[in-house]
Amino acid sequence: MQTLLQAAAMVPASIPSPDWSGFDIPLPWGTLRIHAYALCILAGIVVGLWLTSVRWAKRGAPEGSVWDIVVWAIPFGIIGGRLYHVVSSPDAYFGPGFDGTGDLSLIPQIQRGGLGIWGAVVLGVVGAWIGCRRSGVKLSAFLDAAAPGLLLAQAVGRWGNYFNQELFGGPTTLPWGLQIDADNPNFPAGTPADTLFHPTFLYESLWNLAGVVILLALDRKFNFRRSRLFWLYAMYYTLGRVWIEAMRIDDAEQISLFGITTRLNVWTSIFVFLAALVAFILLGMKKRTEPDSPYLPGREPAGEGDGKEALQASDEVRDPDPVVSDSESRDNLPDNQSGSRHASVPTEEAAAAPAGPTPGPDATVAGKSGSTATGSAPEAGTTK
Repeated sequence: MQTLLQAAAMVPASIPSPDWSGFDIPLPWGTLRIHAYALCILAGIVVGLWLTSVRWAKRGAPEGSVWDIVVWAIPFGIIGGRLYHVVSSPDAYFGPGFDGTGDLSLIPQIQRGGLGIWGAVVLGVVGAWIGCRRSGVKLSAFLDAAAPGLLLAQAVGRWGNYFNQELFGGPTTLPWGLQIDADNPNFPAGTPADTLFHPTFLYESLWNLAGVVILLALDRKFNFRRSRLFWLYAMYYTLGRVWIEAMRIDDAEQISLFGITTRLNVWTSIFVFLAALVAFILLGMKKRTEPDSPYLPGREPAGEGDGKEALQASDEVRDPDPVVSDSESRDNLPDNQSGSRHASVPTEEAAAAPAGPTPGPDATVAGKSGSTATGSAPEAGTTK
């Protein structure tokens, strides 16, 4: 018991500020700075791609197509995330009130932090759509496969805010409060140096990790299709983002709606949640009209679409009765199509002929020859 108490006493009563934020790589013309923030984003992409590729393969997607898709989705997502951040926090780039005192050169410097998830998702989906069209697969199928992986990538990437000492919450006395260096530019002015803050990066990371487990469990049980799992991801993430975003104290664009003034990201989360809820319900009400395949129609591999087409063809073709039982139908057949039927069925002329002596062999041969000659020249207009 005493050992446990000693171990508990050694556990820090707060989350210390990071003493490392990256490293330098010497180059002939200087040094290349590798930021911890960028490494966290990269690590998030790697683990997210791993989970996505596993789920994508289980859905019967073409081998290697996940890389053909993400090569478009990732660059589009990074650009979209940066653009959303610039719009939602414009003071550093355009100055307060867009007075021109900002620094536009900071916009492409994503290593300093600042990627908005909403812009990343929107433009990332656009890039994924391009990759899916080129690979011949459905965007909806890919989004369902990628939803848990996307949430996992966000859980890991959010730790970049810790190393940058940014996007934390208000002061707290909780034992897991976050230390921020007093000389850090993000430290709130006029606040005592020993103040602890809510580690909102940790709250969101844990929320997202729990969401990965929940999405995987729900998908295993209900087998979501037609992008319904993706919309479920959007609902889950925004539900957590509303209360986490409301805790943050960093500068952000404030929007007033319905008499309430709050951060732009809070309003965005609310509207995205409502839109995702509507999409999830409407897609659930729609009946499936096509097979559960990740391929676009007409882009299936050889042999996969043949069974469906053959089934449709068999439904359209009606096989006529091969046996003709009434004599009227036989009489309407052309002579050259009657074939051996004339050899076994007596003709009307033979039936009407008066009984007489049995014809000899020569007469029989002549009759056969005459029948063949007649069948070789059918009358015009009798073929159907």
